[in-house]
Amino acid sequence: MIEEKYALGKAIYGDDFNIDQIKAWYDEESEAYADLGSKEKDTYDYSYHKINRLHGFKYLPEKQFERGLAFGAAWGHEILPIADRITELHIIEPSDHMRSEQIGNLKPVYSKPTVEGAIHYPDGHFDLVTCLGVIHHIPNVSFVISELCRVTKAGGYILLREPVISMGDWTVPRKGLTRNERGIPLPIFRKILAEQNVEVVNEALCFCMSSFFQRFWSRFSSRPVYTLDTYLWFDKWMSRLTEGNLHYHATSKLQRIAGQSVYYVLKKK
Repeated sequence: MIEEKYALGKAIYGDDFNIDQIKAWYDEESEAYADLGSKEKDTYDYSYHKINRLHGFKYLPEKQFERGLAFGAAWGHEILPIADRITELHIIEPSDHMRSEQIGNLKPVYSKPTVEGAIHYPDGHFDLVTCLGVIHHIPNVSFVISELCRVTKAGGYILLREPVISMGDWTVPRKGLTRNERGIPLPIFRKILAEQNVEVVNEALCFCMSSFFQRFWSRFSSRPVYTLDTYLWFDKWMSRLTEGNLHYHATSKLQRIAGQSVYYVLKKK
């Protein structure tokens, strides 16, 4: 059972771990996502392009980015729609099984994350950083976010997308999820970002009732419901209207009627 302070979203589980606890978590998670069925590039289907455009890429300036960092980007699919706008791409990825030799016209430079979460690049090295659905797999959330901000140069952009719900009781096995992943409570997420030298260009909640609609939609298509333009626009407004009903660890169906994730576009000051 989840401890009360975590279930109520008053603290992030893992954020205060010591180095031995972080290492144990790292060892468990490094290949966990790949082992869920994402090892084969030819059969893996990246289905988040439209939501990335709606809540992320459209807020980026029309310019060429000199150096990009895709944190935890695996094959690098998330970069494909803007690959022609990046001159040099670096990817930090723990899995040895999920790496691409080429992404569009880019030949990415891969490296593995450090156990403690330090990013071994100089301050202000990148003018674009993406980290989409990754940080909730990491214990020391606030430190890793501070590192992503540190390596972004002034005027550079950071895109983050993470769940803001518990994702169920992580103290027991959950189907389709890795052992340790859990969402980041939205008030704490906002507090962490407020402590960084960044401007919030856009904050958007998303994936409102996506599981419910997916169960219905799966009768007609194998594609996820969030690949539909109509759903995404409906989701955008429903997530905004139901923000007041957001509960980190929902205990009833009613409490689940809210956006399940947040999408941030940040600009380094």
